[in-house]
Amino acid sequence: MTKYLFEANYVGEGIKGLMREGGTKRRDAVVDALNSVGGSLESFYYAFGDTDVLGVFDIPDQAGAAALSLMINSTGNVNVRLKPLMTPEDIDEAAKKTPTYRAPGQ
Repeated sequence: MTKYLFEANYVGEGIKGLMREGGTKRRDAVVDALNSVGGSLESFYYAFGDTDVLGVFDIPDQAGAAALSLMINSTGNVNVRLKPLMTPEDIDEAAKKTPTYRAPGQ
């Protein structure tokens, strides 16, 4: 499973829905959505400032993560951003690889 950091902002009717339902019901909705793609929630926090909610979840494949992101964003009530998280061991493996690359203009 891949871990993802998620950051989300409620917009328009999403804010009203959060105020009406409360935080725990919205967290439960995220858990249900994750279950529908075989994922699980590790952490979930509300914040204020430039991000309303953030946390970490596990999803078994990128297609599931993309499907979840598309579905949530398509409502127009929440803007969610996902960032795949890597372990130090993942970086060790990346450092062993030697890709080729030509910079622009070279």
